[in-house]
Amino acid sequence: MQDFDPSKFAERQVEEIKQSVGNERALIAVSGGVDSITSAVLTYRAIGGNLLCVMLDDAFMREGEPERISQLVSRPPLNLPIRILAVQERFLKALKRLQDAEEKRKAFRETFYRVLGETAEKEGCKMLVQGTIRADVVETTGGVKTQHNVLEQMGINTVERYGFQLVEPLLPLYKWQVRMVARHLGVPAEIAERQPFPGPGLSVRVVGEVKKDKLDLAKKATIIVEENFVKHNPSQFFAAVLDNKTVPYPRSTHIQELAAHMLNVPARHLSVKIFESLATGLKEGKRKYGGILALKAQTANGSLHNPSISRLFAVQARIVTEDQSFTRILYTIMERASEQPYVAVLRAIQTRDFLTAKVSDIPWTTLNHTADGILESCPNASAVYYDITPKPPATVEME
Repeated sequence: MQDFDPSKFAERQVEEIKQSVGNERALIAVSGGVDSITSAVLTYRAIGGNLLCVMLDDAFMREGEPERISQLVSRPPLNLPIRILAVQERFLKALKRLQDAEEKRKAFRETFYRVLGETAEKEGCKMLVQGTIRADVVETTGGVKTQHNVLEQMGINTVERYGFQLVEPLLPLYKWQVRMVARHLGVPAEIAERQPFPGPGLSVRVVGEVKKDKLDLAKKATIIVEENFVKHNPSQFFAAVLDNKTVPYPRSTHIQELAAHMLNVPARHLSVKIFESLATGLKEGKRKYGGILALKAQTANGSLHNPSISRLFAVQARIVTEDQSFTRILYTIMERASEQPYVAVLRAIQTRDFLTAKVSDIPWTTLNHTADGILESCPNASAVYYDITPKPPATVEME
């Protein structure tokens, strides 16, 4: 679709929404991302005041996000009618004690649509509009991971289960095409060009069980990463948090010697650790959970070695070729002297369609500055790593 025309697409979708919704009231949950906001603008043009926009304050958004986004989209040029729903405790309860990534995503999805179903019934809305795009469906139906907004394509009858009928105006599009439509519609650049944020929010960036202190660390680290990485223009960038718990690995010495040779440092200056947590990855187009391996290399004077990202990428490729049980390879940016319960992982990728992705070449000055800010602001973080794994074998998100 290189000849994609956003003007014609928008015009056609407005007419299709008019036909689909008719005189009914429609509900849409906006997240502040380009997909949901673009869907909302198209629908508002089609049915005007019969659209109600809500933002679910679910505990997993960025700090201050619900208020900031609602103010932005309710004023010109968008003028969307929006309401914030305070449902933090309900979502935290639904995910309590869950550790498996898919279980968390499914629990989030069920709670998300139960809340929307109840809201739709209360407000007399028989239609739910949402910003599902092509990559969401490809990944969910392909078994990579469950995108929370993919329902009918998985055989879920939304009318029977939740009480509403779906309208998905962006379903044929990839992210870059959605951005073109958003620009055409006059969506402000801070939304149209905004990097993606997962539907389940920070719940998928808190690897394993969601705990309050862990979630707070993710929120603080997210602010710092977004402030520092934006100037390098990655397609997506964020911080993830995992428990600082490790497991033994019988091939540690082999990987240590291999990585040391490729980084041109003595093996005694390189260490390997394997985290207890697992990360989502891809193998032959299907989801698989694999190990997370972290490397740390030091110079002769004991400072941390800062090799080029291209060199680190080559090391990563060699390790996952040698041992395909790993879906993530991390490299140490900075650590504190004392052990703490969690670690932060920085992720930045370049991609067009989000089905494949390369690791962004973020300068070490930025990596070090970001890591220093996180360790200073988050005393429960033991170390900060850079994720040097492309997609595949990793997914973009860790869960």
